[in-house]
Amino acid sequence: MLPSDFNDERRFYDVWEAVEIVRPVNYSLFTFGSSELPYYLVCPPGPDQHLASVRKGQVNIDRPLIITPDNMAPEFRDFFEDAADEGIIDFLLSRTASFSNLKLTNRSGETKLVSDSVEEIVSRLNRQLDDEEEDRVAILTAPAPLAGVALLKYATERVLHSAPDNVQELRERGFLP
Repeated sequence: MLPSDFNDERRFYDVWEAVEIVRPVNYSLFTFGSSELPYYLVCPPGPDQHLASVRKGQVNIDRPLIITPDNMAPEFRDFFEDAADEGIIDFLLSRTASFSNLKLTNRSGETKLVSDSVEEIVSRLNRQLDDEEEDRVAILTAPAPLAGVALLKYATERVLHSAPDNVQELRERGFLP
């Protein structure tokens, strides 16, 4: 392993660990078609801010019904505000995970400055989701520059968690032995 590879891996690990899924969801993605992953993203105050922010959004993961040469590679839309941050996708795909045939699209709402405490916002959102008996909305926390990484981590964990159920469904439908 070259020293530069180690530095890239260490940087990736540090970035990956800086984001957190504080309220996970526990359902599988659909084997075929589209799945929706709603979330709240809470970011601590930045250097020029005094209030933490919260943004509601949704990641849509589309799996093709028919695999063609045009949909073999993964596609990520609206995950990163800065094109330089997309290097994290290249690193992840080249070393740890396979997202072939997936199209991931992020749709996020307006960011609101609401409190000086991330913990307060998370607690309030948890109470709200519990009161609504909502178990399909995740709560993520991340520094604002790592918002795209938080969404990528959330989507990655759902894809990996869903794989055994998806393989079983393929077997039941006769697509696998």
